[in-house]
Amino acid sequence: MIDNTDRKLLSLLRVNARMSTSDLARKLDISRSTIQNRLKRLEDNNIIKGYTIEFNEEFEKRLLKAHVMMQVQQKLTGATYVALNKITQVSALYSISGEYDMIAVVRAESAEELSQVIDRIGDLDGIVRTNSSVILETKFVR
Repeated sequence: MIDNTDRKLLSLLRVNARMSTSDLARKLDISRSTIQNRLKRLEDNNIIKGYTIEFNEEFEKRLLKAHVMMQVQQKLTGATYVALNKITQVSALYSISGEYDMIAVVRAESAEELSQVIDRIGDLDGIVRTNSSVILETKFVR
C-alpha cells in the first residue's frame, strides 16, 4: 500500500504539514509532480485524511485542559459521540474500559469557558455522570 518513499513523505509532513511540494521534492530527491501524485494517491486512499495545525507553544500553554470521564447509557453511545464531536473545545475522545466509558480532552481559553463546556457535556442525552480533572502541567507529549 505505501512504500518507503511514502513513509518518508509522511514523516516530513508530520513535522510540517505546510511544507511546499518543492521543498518535499528536494528533501526526497524526486520531482515535484511525483510528490503531487503521491500526495493525491495518499489522500484518495485515505492514508492522509486531512492537514492540521499545531499551536505555538506559548499559546498552547495558555489554554486550560481537562480530561472529562463519562459514563454513558449504552444505547445512546453513538448519539453521544456525535454530540461530543460537535463541541469544538473537545480535541480528542477515547473509548475506555472500566467504570467510565469515554474520556474527552477539553481545551478552553478560560476557566469560565472550561466550566461551561463541562456542564454542556454533562447535559448531553446519554451521559449518566462525569468526572473531570484539570491538567495542571504537561510534562511531555510524544
